Amino acid sequence: MFVRTVYATGDPAQLGAAVHALNTQGHDLLEERPGYRGAGVFIDRDLGKLLSVSWWESVEARHNSDEVMRARRPELLQPFAGTVAVENYEAAVLHAGRRTLAGGGLRLTRVEFAPADADLAADTFRTGVLPRLEDLPGFAGAALFLDRARGRGMTGVLFTDRGALVASRTGQATVRREGAAKAHVAVIALEEFEIVHADVRSD
Repeated sequence: MFVRTVYATGDPAQLGAAVHALNTQGHDLLEERPGYRGAGVFIDRDLGKLLSVSWWESVEARHNSDEVMRARRPELLQPFAGTVAVENYEAAVLHAGRRTLAGGGLRLTRVEFAPADADLAADTFRTGVLPRLEDLPGFAGAALFLDRARGRGMTGVLFTDRGALVASRTGQATVRREGAAKAHVAVIALEEFEIVHADVRSD
């Protein structure tokens, strides 16, 4: 599958309005688009960050949805958003796991790599990293997103609750260090978010 991410930052006091708009008007808009396969909304209440991810069955479906969503996005994110960045990725690996409830946690790792190493990154995550993540208490799902042409990507690991997210930090740090070395990727950012909702239909 393929994904579009929207990363917005702004005034934490206005974050709730954006979340409400995405969960109501934004959800309805996405559901109407052909090829839509699910979405997630993740937030950092303290800093005022919002990450939304929409899932699409093809590049064409994602592209065709973009005209409508691009026109409506400013309205949905105001008055919260001061900055907005939109990116497109291939979902190279997906472990849908179990449905995660609001209040769970997401750990996001942004990586860079030589474009020629994209397959190595995917294979390493699928066969070496993911099985070890599954053993972490509270693991609820994971995915690897790749932009092969630009040599950029991100991994997202979901946990059932905030406690499990915090408790997993040491364990995932070891997996991350060893996986990055094997996959020849450079970790450029590490973030944590609260899950507002996360739902993807992988079948």
